[in-house]
Amino acid sequence: MMEAIILIVARPGKENEVYEALKAHPAVKEIYRVYGEYDVLLRIEVEDIKGLDSFHDGLLRKLGEGDIELTETLIA
Repeated sequence: MMEAIILIVARPGKENEVYEALKAHPAVKEIYRVYGEYDVLLRIEVEDIKGLDSFHDGLLRKLGEGDIELTETLIA
């Protein structure tokens, strides 16, 4: 198993949409709305680096087309 922390900057006014879209995903183990430089923080668990790629490319990039400005992924 691999864990990663993902920090997300949402487009202004889209923070709740991003939070709601991500919270039900099975890889998401913790999710928080935060204040400061980032808007949403998630802790995910995936099988391996391919699982992380799949989460990032299959979910975050699709959201990123309209609701996400920036992500930073920290592999734990």
